[in-house]
Amino acid sequence: MLNKKTVEDIQPKSKRVLVRCDFNVPLKEGVITDENRLVAALPTIKKLIEGNAKVILCSHLGKPKGEAKPELSLAPVAKRLSELLEKEVVFAADDTVVGENAKKAVEAMNDGDVVLLENTRYRKEETKNGEAFSKELASLAELFVNDAFGTAHRAHCSNVGVTEFVDEAVVGYLMEKEINFLGNAVNNPERPFVAILGGAKVSDKINVINNLLEKVDTIIIGGGMAYTFLKAQGLEVGSSLLEAEKLDYAAEMIKKAEEKGVNFLLPVDHVIGKEFKNDTESQVVTAEAGIPESWSGFDIGPKSMELYANAVKDAKTVVWNGPMGVFEFENFAHGTIAVAKALAETDATTIIGGGDSAAAVNILGFGDKMTHISTGGGASLEFLEGKELPGVAAANDK
Repeated sequence: MLNKKTVEDIQPKSKRVLVRCDFNVPLKEGVITDENRLVAALPTIKKLIEGNAKVILCSHLGKPKGEAKPELSLAPVAKRLSELLEKEVVFAADDTVVGENAKKAVEAMNDGDVVLLENTRYRKEETKNGEAFSKELASLAELFVNDAFGTAHRAHCSNVGVTEFVDEAVVGYLMEKEINFLGNAVNNPERPFVAILGGAKVSDKINVINNLLEKVDTIIIGGGMAYTFLKAQGLEVGSSLLEAEKLDYAAEMIKKAEEKGVNFLLPVDHVIGKEFKNDTESQVVTAEAGIPESWSGFDIGPKSMELYANAVKDAKTVVWNGPMGVFEFENFAHGTIAVAKALAETDATTIIGGGDSAAAVNILGFGDKMTHISTGGGASLEFLEGKELPGVAAANDK
């Protein structure tokens, strides 16, 4: 459980409080197309407003790589936040982030006011955790609240560096919720505990698989990375995605699962295609028969969908990270849909680990059926690996 100070542990009245949020939202022609991250940040912001703090918000958006790029400005976020909070969010438009506009806006603040700074990644020092920029950010505030789980696995100025130059650094409600859900699921799960891992590459999930094999009752593998495991068992995978240098590792993991009595499930059939496009010629083959040479596996087949759905039926805790196939192609999204549906129908605590799985669950309309959908893809993966996240470590202990 979380042993860090939270927003509940500070007295923010009349204090300037810098809040690191995750407003890295998708924009289309200046319009926010998915505002989940804004909504997720509201409880912490409202708590501080009600506590009569002077609330200064900061976040990155996209990858401007140290340049002021107008299309990555947080101006649309300020506008939408004003509507969601039903109060003005003053936008400090400074290419340097902490410039004249920011300083003036902060100076003019009354208790309960909200200011949003410009994209922190307009400054190239941000991602290098440069001391000068950390000090500039800290100069605006006395207290710091980190509520950006999505960047918790990175040590940047706005989530780690700044904590050294303020009176107190704590975590917000969203961060607390993420750590408690993911932490409980992994370290203190109600059993049976099932992990579902998909996505393209084994190499992205090596440490996650290794760590989870110590903790789960069942591990389910789908997506492109399944073919490396199947090849390691001597099965033919045709032209499917394959990491040849990871074959030994895959065999080792299967062996480790066996030794630990962990049920290790791989696809028993596949939907295969000729070319990497939605309307390619396709057919279903069994894993045992193998995938013919010029064909590639693009999704799990109907028998695998059934096998995986049955495996989560009686589970008490399920963690899912990564799609089961080429989810962006409608014809090869069925496996991912089947898993999402199975999770929506189970009574288990279901935790979706950000990224593509979160997008899949939301697009399919199953979002409200899940216990927790993580806001951080990379951060939740590193958490599942058992790593300490710099953005969490930097907050003051209780």
